[in-house]
Amino acid sequence: MSNYSIAVDIGGTFTDVVLRHRDGRFWVDKTLTTAEDLKQGFFTAIKAVLTRADCRADQVDDVIVHATTIVTNAIIERKAPPVALLVTEGFRDVLAIRDECRSDIFDNQLEVPKPLVPGELTFAVPERMLSDGGVVKEVDRAAVQAIARRLVELKIESVAVCLLNSYKNPANERLVRHILTAEASDIFVSLSSDIAPQMREYPRASTTALNAYTVPIVKPYLDALQEGLSAAGFRQELLIMLSSGGVIGAGVAGLNPVRMIESGPAAGALAASFYAKLLSAPDLLSFDMGGTTAKACFIQNGQPLITTSFEVDRIYRFQQGSGFPVTVPCIDMIEIGAGGGSLADTDSLGLLTVGPQSAGSWPGPVCYRHGGTCPTVTDADLILGMLDANNFLGGEMRLDVEGARKVLEAFGKGQDLGAEDMALGIYEVVGESMASAVRAHATDRGVDWRGIPLLAFGGAGPVHACHVAELLDSRMVIYPLMASVLSAFGALVTPLRLDLFRSDVGLLRRLDWSLVDRHISQMIDEARAALLKAGCAKNLIRITIGGDFRYQGQHNELTIMLALKDIEARQVDSIRATFEAEYQKTYGIKLENLDVEVVAWRVTAYGPEIDQKTVHMAAGAQSGRHSRSVRFHDGAHDTPVIPRASLRVGEKFPGPAIIEERETTIVILPGWEASVDPHGCIFATRQGA
Repeated sequence: MSNYSIAVDIGGTFTDVVLRHRDGRFWVDKTLTTAEDLKQGFFTAIKAVLTRADCRADQVDDVIVHATTIVTNAIIERKAPPVALLVTEGFRDVLAIRDECRSDIFDNQLEVPKPLVPGELTFAVPERMLSDGGVVKEVDRAAVQAIARRLVELKIESVAVCLLNSYKNPANERLVRHILTAEASDIFVSLSSDIAPQMREYPRASTTALNAYTVPIVKPYLDALQEGLSAAGFRQELLIMLSSGGVIGAGVAGLNPVRMIESGPAAGALAASFYAKLLSAPDLLSFDMGGTTAKACFIQNGQPLITTSFEVDRIYRFQQGSGFPVTVPCIDMIEIGAGGGSLADTDSLGLLTVGPQSAGSWPGPVCYRHGGTCPTVTDADLILGMLDANNFLGGEMRLDVEGARKVLEAFGKGQDLGAEDMALGIYEVVGESMASAVRAHATDRGVDWRGIPLLAFGGAGPVHACHVAELLDSRMVIYPLMASVLSAFGALVTPLRLDLFRSDVGLLRRLDWSLVDRHISQMIDEARAALLKAGCAKNLIRITIGGDFRYQGQHNELTIMLALKDIEARQVDSIRATFEAEYQKTYGIKLENLDVEVVAWRVTAYGPEIDQKTVHMAAGAQSGRHSRSVRFHDGAHDTPVIPRASLRVGEKFPGPAIIEERETTIVILPGWEASVDPHGCIFATRQGA
């Protein structure tokens, strides 16, 4: 049996690492993210946790999993080198025109993100394919060769190819790739028929452009990590967390970085799903607040909600259509700029705001002593007494109380408020920001958010969870073990997985089943090959099949899972019944007089489930209990401070209380009561609610 496995999650402020032994023991560590060179922080974190466990690299003989924000950061910060786009002649403005949908039809000053590929780097290819896959005009080889030579002159490293109707027939795109690589073998080529093989031209072009834009950053980064791991004595291929909630080999992920956009947040949602099953609490709200952002995801029936499309780099926080569409499977969550490093400021009306700008890991909050000059959420938490300046990261990182107090006093002068009142205002505003985001996210999806228990994690999540729960009318907050590094833990309890899809538009009762069989067979072969490359045994690969269906004439689809026997036996009536049951559940009606239309087929390949039924931490320090003054909304309280390692199963205590771990702090507000369950989770229950 394997001995150890390891996971690393790089966030905007901290890099988290979890080491797991086969007997169920875990060791964790947390280091500052090295934004200028993420690899440095990656290996620093691994070295730290191996030292803590007295473990060698060659003893880590199970998986090494990585979750990262590198793709999102590259898109938002526009870090990548210039990328080119090749489109069908006559469609050069596809990224600029978008889909003509306005996120706010009444805003005459509406902004949209600047296209990742400018007009001067968008090239027209003489070719044409019909919607049924028939080639009307062959690819002009000489024109593509000329474009390739121009790309070399411009020193373009990556190119996206999105030709009209290529989802139906990829032949022309593949010919373009062949010509490009023959002329310029060093250029990365992303084909829309590989990355997003489905109808709707703009989302397909956007997704492919995002992939091409990030490949020159992500692939060398993953290659360097793999080389560094091998040099350090690790023997396995690095596995990467995907947005869909699965993990796959770094070789596949490096060429498909668009699948990694929500890598870190997805790992946190999968950890919440693990605890939903472990605690027999099928419906939870995953609440992950780190140093830079806060993420929330609804877990229903023990599984996170999944979406087949989402947006990245939105101009307007809650407005659909104000970002870049991405048409790959992704765990459905809301993410806002509200973390421990979020900056406090005032708006044009003089009202207090928090985020989305963040101090990050450097310079970080003022109390980090790294040169920060603006007040942050962490500075506020410190001044309120919720954090211990001498016990942050177990005392390894001493916080500057006086520096935080001075910056908050200066900030509060304009409002005639002292440092503590200003800090309390920041605490309450950031809580309301997160609660309002959850309400909007839930309402959009028809989920009743009131009363759903919160699973709180992330470095700052346990500090703020009780307050957010009060704003959401929730009576319960659950604090799992390893709360601060739970996203890294989530990457270790997630099986290998790859999601693939192909558009195949047609009426259900008139399908060309030979074409359906071919699409599904190709996807199954591709998914199996990827899992085999990642180290999964052939006999352990599981396959599920689904599809996107709608009533004829509708614009939106529902994704449903199908029984393989229904597809093999062409059971049209059974497939329709499955779709209509889901449609009625979602919309409350059925439209039995309309034909059902298939928009796409989906295949998901899974590796074996991770056998993790218990969680316990390696023994840690158990310093004595004491108390300190903590400021809450109803005034200051002399508050008990309890080391989490000293808590015993079944122990109960009232709020207010502070529970300290090396990597995070749990704040139990007045009016709440906490208890410890057999799994080591702390359950906080709101009294009298």
